[in-house]
Amino acid sequence: MNHCMLEVLVKKSPTVRFTQDNKTPLAEVEVEFDSLRADDPPCAIKVVGWGKLAEELQNTVQVNSKLVIEGRLRMNTVPRQDGTKEKQAEFTLSRIHPFSSKTAISSIPSQTNSNIKSNSENSSKNDGVKWDSSPLVPDTDDIPF
Repeated sequence: MNHCMLEVLVKKSPTVRFTQDNKTPLAEVEVEFDSLRADDPPCAIKVVGWGKLAEELQNTVQVNSKLVIEGRLRMNTVPRQDGTKEKQAEFTLSRIHPFSSKTAISSIPSQTNSNIKSNSENSSKNDGVKWDSSPLVPDTDDIPF
């Protein structure tokens, strides 16, 4: 099963076009998300929404909006101008969730939620939950983002 969930920042306004029969809307938007390693720059990916999701992207999403998106990840092979081929990741949208630090805390299971609340009371600033997954990430990988 291919199901991904990403916290992203919208980098470009959504563009909408229609299928050849001119009935089904298709929206594309460029987003970026943080790398798992602190040294690496943010990663960019193209997000595609169909039908009502395309309309929702067009009507509600703006540049610099933070979102949590759910969907499928796939790799496309795209020809370059020099004749070689490049692999690019594409995210096909199934759900959009507006993001806020309150959303992040309330979406965590309740037994962990109480620990986070007590820890956040001790900290001077609560910008949401930050996860350090660096020990889980190998030093090298084949994924291009």
